[in-house]
Amino acid sequence: MKKFGYLVRRCLLGAALCALTASGFATSALATKSINMIAIDGYPARAMWVKEFSGFFIPRVNEELSKSGNYVINWQEAYGGQIVKPRGVLEGIKLGLGDIGIVTTIFHNSKLPSQGISAVTPFISADARIVAKAVDEIAKEFPQMANELNAENQIYLATGVALDTYQLFSKAPINSLDDLKGKKVAGAGYNLRYLEGIEGAAGVRGGLPNFYNMIQTGVVDAAMLWPEAAKTFKIAEVAPYMLSVDLGAVNTKTVTVNKDVWNKLPQEVKDVLQKVAVEYRDHVAGIAMDRAGISLEAYKAGGGTVVTISNDERAAWANSMPNIAKDWAQKLDSQGAPGTAMLKSYIAKLKAAGETPVRDWAAEF
Repeated sequence: MKKFGYLVRRCLLGAALCALTASGFATSALATKSINMIAIDGYPARAMWVKEFSGFFIPRVNEELSKSGNYVINWQEAYGGQIVKPRGVLEGIKLGLGDIGIVTTIFHNSKLPSQGISAVTPFISADARIVAKAVDEIAKEFPQMANELNAENQIYLATGVALDTYQLFSKAPINSLDDLKGKKVAGAGYNLRYLEGIEGAAGVRGGLPNFYNMIQTGVVDAAMLWPEAAKTFKIAEVAPYMLSVDLGAVNTKTVTVNKDVWNKLPQEVKDVLQKVAVEYRDHVAGIAMDRAGISLEAYKAGGGTVVTISNDERAAWANSMPNIAKDWAQKLDSQGAPGTAMLKSYIAKLKAAGETPVRDWAAEF
């Protein structure tokens, strides 16, 4: 009889524990708050940085948030013109058409001038990892980048470098600077100024999704882009010649969040987004470097021919240019921003990382 009573008590206790456990799970589930976020980019999902935002950034955010279980983000992803075109991401996030996205900063030199820091310092580093880290450190040390995005109703999270180095892809062979005379070259943003010192060469503004058609239809003779993009967008079909000149890695992507959305987010979610944005920065830069050689081989396999410019020709190209870095810095200085200080600090970081400038833009002040 005692044994029977003991068993009854055990069963009742077990039932009570099960009920408490179930109650605990219910409370935990109820405590998890859902947050809706729309992620946007105008570029297609096949673009490397978009693919990695979807396949790396979002899963990592979900993973980090799952550790506490306090919040879960319900993601809606809209790329490739579903909500905005490539040039429309900045405005789209500003207006709240997207909550978070990847702004291609080279399209917005007037609104985001400080983002051009690596673009105005060519012929220094072809290492996306070094450039990404250095630019992001500048953004943390100087408030200018954050202030510019704040004026666009956005919060700066991190810089992205999706390319190892700009090269020149052309319809006909280009073996030297002389071969560039009279040529029309597609580019975006500050890199159009790389042609200013070359007699007869003219820059034509365009965007990566348009370069294929621009070359195919004869609007331009060549385009400045990088091997991974050349592979992805099948550039070898219309531009079977690449001049390896190593113009340099450039930060062109910045992850931002709509400021109104940001202000409503819990601190835990903000911390996770900021942490993972830095991881995404390094992840994308690493992929850019890993894929550089593979993409170059794929370009060759697709019918492309590569010509490497000599060091003397690279130096001649760099020295033919006006000092666009000085122009950039002094314009920011005139607006009350620390342009010169940012430039000198940035180049010092590149040198400290082991890079040797073909032309030291900051030394000419």
